[in-house]
Amino acid sequence: MSASAPPVLLLSKPQVESLLSMDECIEAVERAFLHLARGDSVQPLRAATWLPDRRGLLGTMPGMAGGSDEAPSTLGIKVVTVFPGNHPDDDDTPALPSHQGVVLVFDARFGNLTAILDAESITAIRTAAASAVATRLLAREDASVLALLGSGVQAETHLEAMRAVRPVREVRVWSRTPEHAQGFARRAREAHDLPVAVFPFAEDAVHGAELICTVTGASQPVLQGAWLSPGAHVNAVGACTPHARELDTEAVVRSRLYTDRRESLFLEAGDFRIPKGEGAVTDEHLVGELGELLLGRSPGRGSEAQVTLFKSLGIAVEDLVSAELVIRKARAAGVGREVSLG
Repeated sequence: MSASAPPVLLLSKPQVESLLSMDECIEAVERAFLHLARGDSVQPLRAATWLPDRRGLLGTMPGMAGGSDEAPSTLGIKVVTVFPGNHPDDDDTPALPSHQGVVLVFDARFGNLTAILDAESITAIRTAAASAVATRLLAREDASVLALLGSGVQAETHLEAMRAVRPVREVRVWSRTPEHAQGFARRAREAHDLPVAVFPFAEDAVHGAELICTVTGASQPVLQGAWLSPGAHVNAVGACTPHARELDTEAVVRSRLYTDRRESLFLEAGDFRIPKGEGAVTDEHLVGELGELLLGRSPGRGSEAQVTLFKSLGIAVEDLVSAELVIRKARAAGVGREVSLG
């Protein structure tokens, strides 16, 4: 007779947000990059299943994040839908996020499902945490002027993440929807007690900035290489499909390029693939993955004047180490609901 499977822990968005601090997530994501570079993890490419009318897609991101005695290996998959038309301020569409889904975590020894977590909150925090790891490794130590191109959820988490690793004293924000930028600036001033200025043009926001995060839903460039100051560091986050990009070709050519996963960059990133298709760069333009940089296998910033670029694709091991951290804290605190599935 087979034994019943252990109960499954369910964790909601508010519960994940209360348990997953930015500082802890940055350290967890850094460990994930190290394990990936050492070959301890399994990281396939994600898959996207589009609806026939291309209104949205179902994305699946499986993987296994290598672990340690303190944090064991984590096996799982993130399943998300991406529906760009879900604008909460649009009366003709539901007030739903564009990205929704769950992270499913399985026991790496026996294969049973152990937890189901909200994916929206994990994605928002771990994406910014990955940018923080890149910024800590690549940006100048004194970088303090931050430009955010985009004013949504990722702008909010990236502001928190940049403040965790650099002495940010001035924030500039630009958005294709000015009222969104104004709302973001108001919330950011209250939350962080920092000067946050809204700029009508992206070029003006970027001029003189030492840290730039592109966190838009744009498919055409919002950041031009001609605007970048010597020594700037860029986290390019928003575009993650072969035909969409936030950076123009000059921005990529000017920059010392790093990424989270080489395979993902070469096959998924329009920010890289489009300049490559134009003949402006080759695969050798990539200096390395963040994990390789952490292990000393790839060189970092070579001078104060170099422009560095982290092209973030967002990979499953980032979700899995974040989920594992949340699960450990939830069980210790008695947070969440356990259900038996059979």
